[in-house]
Amino acid sequence: MAEREELSWQEFGAASRELAQAVADDGFRPDVVLSIARGGLLLAGALGYALDVKSIVMMNVLYYTGVDERLEAPVVLRPTPDGADLAGARVLIADDVADTGATLRVVHDFCVEHASDVRIAVLYEKPHTVVRCEYVWRRTDRWINFPWSAEPPVTGA
Repeated sequence: MAEREELSWQEFGAASRELAQAVADDGFRPDVVLSIARGGLLLAGALGYALDVKSIVMMNVLYYTGVDERLEAPVVLRPTPDGADLAGARVLIADDVADTGATLRVVHDFCVEHASDVRIAVLYEKPHTVVRCEYVWRRTDRWINFPWSAEPPVTGA
């Protein structure tokens, strides 16, 4: 495998602030930040604080099962947000990476059925994604090591 992209905790802090600034500079004022779990959870929290958005919701979508291994199609897990809670809202979707874009497409399509304006912020966007994001910190074609998933899970003895 080609060299990997490495994101440190310190870089994540700077990246999330830069993304928030890009959103603010664009004049977009989200009412809701919607996190795609699990990869987008930390970014959604950081964007929520930086943009002073208190309403943060989550969609848990299963797609990746390992390094470059995925299901045939994304599967939305329960609970899902209530569409009525997004009615007429300006929604900022937050995720770690737009890789294939399949997960983002599912979440975006859900949001546009209810919200008035839906935009996407990601740390990384890959060139082959089927969804173009409005706010991107970096573009890469490499696999990314995120600080929250670089270590194996902690297990009991």
